[in-house]
Amino acid sequence: MAIKRLIIAIDGPAGAGKSTIASRLARHLGYVNIETGAMYRALALKAIESDIGFDEEPALVSLAGNSHIDLEPRRIRERDVTEAASQVSVHPGVRQWMVNRQRGMGVAGGVVMEGRDIGTKVFPDADVKIFLDAAPEVRGERRYRQQGPVVPVSISAAAQKNAATVAAEMRQRDERDRSRANSPLVPAPDAVIIDSTGLTIEQVMEQVESIIAEKQRVSALAT
Repeated sequence: MAIKRLIIAIDGPAGAGKSTIASRLARHLGYVNIETGAMYRALALKAIESDIGFDEEPALVSLAGNSHIDLEPRRIRERDVTEAASQVSVHPGVRQWMVNRQRGMGVAGGVVMEGRDIGTKVFPDADVKIFLDAAPEVRGERRYRQQGPVVPVSISAAAQKNAATVAAEMRQRDERDRSRANSPLVPAPDAVIIDSTGLTIEQVMEQVESIIAEKQRVSALAT
């Protein structure tokens, strides 16, 4: 009997560990991993290169409609592009275009899709919904390590300032994501919430894999 290929939604704020868990899980299951945040960053980068303001919704929607997004390891991870993506993503027209694209990419199943509104907006009927969170200070430290230079234990004043800047930017992004009228960052009512604050990646993976294994077991019994 063939095992159903699931649609797995992983949501949560920046620095919660979504990308790491989603990529590992996709490799483990042999699924496609779609990082929706990278799609917004790609559009933000194109807006920067096209000199389009982040508050110009009609121009941004037009830019999206005339774009073909290929995700490549270019500038989309740089801090200015990440910040721009948060501003671009607040526009309802931009989000609707992205949601339509994301649904088309994942509708056949066999996908781990991670972002901020996958379980609530993109795939409200996803087979598995996980909301991954962590304490703000932990998320800020993780994001700083991703974006900033590696520094010794005795951190310089300049490095401390940079870490503080990353944390401040994250708090601003959290506020935009949670307060926007269209698809705010909230757990789906039926999502399993995992707080990764005091957990290792391996411990989070164990919890996620257990949730998915139970879903597969229940699905097999129902067929």
